[in-house]
Amino acid sequence: MPASAKRKAAVCLLILGWLIPLPASAGAYSALVEYAELGLQGEEYLLSAEIRYRLSPKAIDALKNGVPLFWAVNIRVKRQRDFWPDETIVEKSLRFRIQYQALLNVYRVRNEDSGEGGSFSSLASALDALSTIRYVPVAAKSELAAGERYTAGLRVVFDRELLPLPLRPFAYLNPQWYLSSDWYSWNLKN
Repeated sequence: MPASAKRKAAVCLLILGWLIPLPASAGAYSALVEYAELGLQGEEYLLSAEIRYRLSPKAIDALKNGVPLFWAVNIRVKRQRDFWPDETIVEKSLRFRIQYQALLNVYRVRNEDSGEGGSFSSLASALDALSTIRYVPVAAKSELAAGERYTAGLRVVFDRELLPLPLRPFAYLNPQWYLSSDWYSWNLKN
């Protein structure tokens, strides 16, 4: 096969690779929502959740080389309807970042929305802090009508678009960068 034909075939394969949809999560390396609930406290529904972050060797290596990793925790509440598609009542997103600072030898976890965060001496303790969400306001009691049926859902999305530009193509093609979770859904009692 001539060299130009080989190049054309390689370009076609590369384009096909970009067009094939990739899975949102990849088994061993992903976020996993272990538990989530919306509890009514006073006049607000508050979110509590436990998420396990399972980083791949590639993600850990990038983190140790100073690359910050970002996740969005997406929450939604839908009103169930019998003959129409469910109606989305609430959509909210919480953004988190973890970053290693070699000079101080610490991992920093930060809630990008509130600015709250902390420093940790090990990756395990930083991931533990990132894993726990407690009492985050999601919806007012008045937004959910009594007697209606609602479902709540939560998922964790790894934001590959916030990786440094040279790393992004690899993050889209390598399954070790599929660090998102599937939707975790439950019926909401109001």
